[in-house]
This record gives sequence, C-alpha cells and structure tokens, in this order.
Amino acid sequence: SDLVRKQGVILQVGTQQRSSPQFRIAAELVRNGRIGKLHTVKIGLPGDPSGPEALEMPVPGNLNYDMWLGSTPEVYYTEMRVHPQQNYGRPGWLRCEQFGAGMITGWGQHHYDSAAWGMNTEYTGPVSVEAVAQFPKSGLWDVHGDFMVKAEYENGITMYTSGGYPNGIRYEGTEGWIFVSRGNYVASSSDPVSQANSAKALDASDPKILTTEIKENEIHLYRSDNQHGNWLECIKTRKEPISPVEPGHRACSICLISHIAMKVPGRLEWNPEMERFKNNETANQMLARSQRYPYGTSHIQI
Repeated sequence: SDLVRKQGVILQVGTQQRSSPQFRIAAELVRNGRIGKLHTVKIGLPGDPSGPEALEMPVPGNLNYDMWLGSTPEVYYTEMRVHPQQNYGRPGWLRCEQFGAGMITGWGQHHYDSAAWGMNTEYTGPVSVEAVAQFPKSGLWDVHGDFMVKAEYENGITMYTSGGYPNGIRYEGTEGWIFVSRGNYVASSSDPVSQANSAKALDASDPKILTTEIKENEIHLYRSDNQHGNWLECIKTRKEPISPVEPGHRACSICLISHIAMKVPGRLEWNPEMERFKNNETANQMLARSQRYPYGTSHIQI
C-alpha cells in the first residue's frame, strides 16, 4: 500500500460487494447505531470438499505450466489442479493450499472486507484469533472443510466465521441485528452455495430498521453502483476508489491469520500495527513462504 501511495497510481481491490447496495446499506445502518452498540459479527462461509485422486496428465500445448506455477513448488500437471477446459466452473487451484487456502481466503476476502465496513475496522485488524478446522486426509484438494474461527477486536467486537452460519454477514447489536448477503447472485454453476439455498440479500430483527433514513449529519459511506465503472472513473478523476488498497490488505490479512490459526492450536495474539503474532514464532514463520526461482517478489530487482 505504501508503494501505491508513493507512485500515485489508482489501485482498486476486487472486493465488488462494496458496489452492491445492500452491503453499503447494512454497514451504514450499523455504523449509525440502528441496532445499538455492535458487539458480535457472524460470517457464514462454506468449506470446500475433499479432492479426488488425480493422475498426472500431459501439459496442454497452449499452457506455459512452469510460468503458471510461478513461485510455488514444482508439481505435476493435472487438469483438476489447474482449471477445467470445458466450462467456467470452480477451478481446482482454489482448492489446493499451494495456490490458496480455500474459502477462508476466497469468499473470505469479500465478507471480511464488507464486515469491516460495518465494524469500522477497515484500517486495523483483530487482536486475537483462534480456530478449529477439518482437512482432507487424502486426494488432490487439501484446503479446509468444516471450520470455526473466532477473532476479537480492540473495540470489543467479536467476529465468528463458520460454514454453520448462512452465507453472509450478520451484525448483532444491543438493540437488534442486521443480516446481509449476495442474495441469489450466482458467480458460476459450481458455487459452493446454491441459488436455492441462498439467504435474503438484506434482513433485520425488525424490518423497520432497514427503511430508516440516514440523516445528513450522520455517517454516509462511499457509494458506487458499478465496481468496474468506479475503477475507470477513478482513473480519470484520480479520486480514491471504493475499494482502496489498505482495507483490501487488511481483509486479506484476516483471511491469512485465520488460516494460520487453523494450523496452530490455541488463542493467537495478533499485533495489527506490526502485523506479527505475539510470542508465537511458529505462527510468525507461516506468514511467509519460500519462492521458486525465478518467480516471486524475492527474485525481482527493483
């Protein structure tokens, strides 16, 4: 983020839920106290299935597989590890820890960013995190399945994330709750949550909460009706995009430390300013990994 500021470029993070009106409305209502004092946030996020056994296959002639692997370790090619060739279903690489960490870093990035909008924690992070998770014992896909993550913030808010909750974000306050989700939006035919099982896009303990007017002297959040359009507009006007680099980075950090907490037992204390774990070098060592030459930032000459 420092480099983005130094160079003066326009960088918009792809957290497009900010341009869906229900997420802004929910965050504004919470920030303006319509459910009282916010104390708990529950995020519904499904896990991934265990993977199949997948045999080595010839690398397609139109794929530079070495470059595709990039900085990650060299492993054999199989279509289930990369991307289906016949459709735009959910690609296998999303379910391999070598390239990602599963849904916690997939949809997790989107939900954590949206949740922070309502929690007013966009420029910080939790002070502790702990988690439990199930991982496949065999097969190609090796990211987490069922899981639960608990994160605590300095402002007193506790955030829980689990596949046991409806997919979306539920803000709970002293005077009610608000739930927000993508509704029946479908990204691909292989989405982990079907359209039929999707929750309402916007709901509340009292429907009247959702029609409350946000007055002129109250908090009004950045409004965008189109994520890509906002990016292009900001390139022209040089104004800040709706999804700036710092909140995007913070949402990503929550994803990554939640994944680390799935691997390291117990409550991990996190310093959101230094972005390091306190008194746990095992966890700190997992914040970075080796990069295969010649790819990766470790081998770039600046």
